[in-house]
Amino acid sequence: MPGQKLPAREFTVTRQDLVRYAGASGDFNPIHFSDHAATRSGLPGVIGHGMLTMALTARAVTEWIGDLAGVLDHETQFKLPLLVPDDGGVTLTVTATISDPDDAGHRQLVAEATTGATVVAVSRLTIRPAVR
Repeated sequence: MPGQKLPAREFTVTRQDLVRYAGASGDFNPIHFSDHAATRSGLPGVIGHGMLTMALTARAVTEWIGDLAGVLDHETQFKLPLLVPDDGGVTLTVTATISDPDDAGHRQLVAEATTGATVVAVSRLTIRPAVR
């Protein structure tokens, strides 16, 4: 239903998750696991991989629609890096609103991801007409 807000989905992201993601993605940039490297690069601390943040946003949406194959397109606008402290991690909260269908019947789920501050300003996923 257009304008419908979907229930919030929360993910806890820890340093251990960043190490796992680095192994899976091959992105071993030390800003994703070393406070020293992150602060030396001008960051306030270790940050999560942008693609991990984007993937969690997509995961929330695919859980809502119930069909991974239902996503036709995904574009994301990051606002801030995902800061991941070493003391238990950070909670990423994803919310989304369903748009009106376009001429082809596709809907968009427009999502946002926050940790208290907005990390993903807009994550727009286009979904097939048969899905939600």
